[in-house]
Amino acid sequence: MYARHRMVAFVAWRGTSHACCSLELLYISRRSILKLQLTAYLSSCYGLGVWEARNSAMASACTCPRLPPAPSSAGAATVPLHHRHGPCSPLATKKMPTLEEMLRRDQLRASYIQRKFSSGGAAAGDVQQSDATVPTTLGTSLNTLEYVITVGIGSPAATQTMLIDTGSNVSWVQCKPCSLRHSQADPLFDPSSSSTYSPFSCSSATCAQLGQEGNGCSISFQCQYMVTYGDGSSTTGTYGSDTLALGSSNTVRSFQFGCSQAESGFDDQTDGLMGLGGGAQSLASQTAGTYGTAFSYCLPATSSSTGFLTLGAGTSGFEQPGPTTFYGVRLQAIRVGGRELSIPASVFSAGAVMDSGTVITRLPRTAYSALSSAFKAGMRQYPRAPPNGILDTCFDFSGQRTVTIPTVVLVYSGGAVGNLVANGIILGNCLAFAGNSDDSSLGIIGNVQQRTFEVLYDVGGGAVGFRAGAC
Repeated sequence: MYARHRMVAFVAWRGTSHACCSLELLYISRRSILKLQLTAYLSSCYGLGVWEARNSAMASACTCPRLPPAPSSAGAATVPLHHRHGPCSPLATKKMPTLEEMLRRDQLRASYIQRKFSSGGAAAGDVQQSDATVPTTLGTSLNTLEYVITVGIGSPAATQTMLIDTGSNVSWVQCKPCSLRHSQADPLFDPSSSSTYSPFSCSSATCAQLGQEGNGCSISFQCQYMVTYGDGSSTTGTYGSDTLALGSSNTVRSFQFGCSQAESGFDDQTDGLMGLGGGAQSLASQTAGTYGTAFSYCLPATSSSTGFLTLGAGTSGFEQPGPTTFYGVRLQAIRVGGRELSIPASVFSAGAVMDSGTVITRLPRTAYSALSSAFKAGMRQYPRAPPNGILDTCFDFSGQRTVTIPTVVLVYSGGAVGNLVANGIILGNCLAFAGNSDDSSLGIIGNVQQRTFEVLYDVGGGAVGFRAGAC
């Protein structure tokens, strides 16, 4: 029975005389064959890390494929989404941090999220809307946020390259004058050059709505904001509004954002951050009257591919993991090589959240142990390799031209199924999952396991959905 239903993913490099190689993924069962070819940007895709060192000289010549994204809803506002270190990124530096450094930063972010839920007193398995709005915290300042969009702010529009984060509400960009700032890809936004910029007064309802992120008044009675993150980094300045351009044909009038005039603890080339959380200040909430309460994104399979962010995403055609509170999901089962693992349902009772800023998925200890054991059983033909940070199921692929890995499928409550692509299973030369210290800690579905899926966030309906093969 096991052999009949076993599915494997073949990952093969085919050498060419060109600067880029072709990555071929074959998903094979006794009944069907699906062949998918992707162009891989070798030096900047963690999922292809085994081959990165051998092909680093070829990487810089790779070009961004011009394949249009395929969002679920026509007529909505859609902007391209790129990996910050890939060839499509508008950022000045494409230098990728080492896998070890990325994993260290990722662990800090994941730990903060789990501490927040633990200290917030959320009941096991009950991911509440207010709890699921996780601050950027260690994301921006420690560079774990990986995906950027390009928008226009002001009249005339000034190009701004912004990280996206489903765990943040307040959006902000660096503005003139800025006494303390980091270097960025685009010119600083100058509110005095925009005919539509307007700061909020201290007495406005919008200023009051900032709550703990409000920072009093300036000497000219303009509303001030301040966001302090978990590692002590911060951004502060004037809270105002201006016209936001999403692509060439969609504009958002009176978009609320922070004009950062002083900050500390940041070190990247981005111009700011776009908050996609569930609070009133997030882009998703601000545009609900125009585009509806649902938005979606698709994170590309490799950093040389293009994904998208869509406001006003259609909700049909998605698999939805049953009743769920905002941004929360409940895993029900895991399949490896077509076989469902023997994991008691109670193991997943702590629940999980989807987070675009966490890289590696965190599973309950019991679930991870079962996954690791099954995956190692399906990888017997390869020698084991030492652990790499939080990744402890690693293999030695030296001398291999073709690598065969078992498929991994995440099954959610309600029947939604996530068939992971190869880049969502292997990171470098290791299984791209990590285990929590116990079964009671919150799980996190990271962005590696979200690749190529259009992930739907229905803010108003309180649901999360998936559509496979969207980018």
